[in-house]
Amino acid sequence: MSEKIVVSREQGVLRLLMNRPEKKNALDREMYRALIATLEAAAGDDAVRAVVFAGAGGNFTAGNDLADFRDYAPSVETFPALGFIRAAAAFEKPLVAAVAGDAVGIGTTLLFHCDLVYASPEARFKMPFIDLALPPEGAASLLVPERFGMAKASQYLLLGEGFDGGEALRLGLANALAPTEEILDLATDAARRLAVKPAKALLAARRLMRGDPKEILARIDAEAAVFAEALMSAEARERFAAFFASKAR
Repeated sequence: MSEKIVVSREQGVLRLLMNRPEKKNALDREMYRALIATLEAAAGDDAVRAVVFAGAGGNFTAGNDLADFRDYAPSVETFPALGFIRAAAAFEKPLVAAVAGDAVGIGTTLLFHCDLVYASPEARFKMPFIDLALPPEGAASLLVPERFGMAKASQYLLLGEGFDGGEALRLGLANALAPTEEILDLATDAARRLAVKPAKALLAARRLMRGDPKEILARIDAEAAVFAEALMSAEARERFAAFFASKAR
């Protein structure tokens, strides 16, 4: 298992810690593959009753590593971000997130596939896809309007504005707020409470609440087709070049 993804297990809870703090836990291909493999194994492991996502070093994740986008080739094998978000969307057991600091791009869209989200008031959520000349991903074009309403979805997807933990709570993306140093314990405690509930009843309730995942998976795939085309566009290449030039200064 990649050291960039630290896996721990306790009392039926599988904790996945994104551990690349020097890059604000930006997700690269190695990390995506590790996350996919872990979720696939957890899906068939009866001892795993709930999963917690968290980030090291004070941030959840800065989203996709843009170097992967810059070096993108149109191949599923070289673009495992799609496989990860599909695995999360199809996962049948409860998913819990502990969010502090930056939650950018997939760091925000992943949360729409989680059952419980705990955040710090200072957490920074942002979905800047269009600013990078890209469409939304992770079924965000479906799930964000459903959760937030069209007006706020337009504000946060089309304008790409960021919002904090207080707004996430108000919009129904977060369940509760707590200081940064308490977030992981809060999320883990919630996962432990889920883990001791009757498993069949819990999973049945989750399926009934969420409905058929086919629509979400179909939207993920539809977005991915547009996303792949956009990544190869001159407009996106210009945006990436400008981003890396700014970082080199």
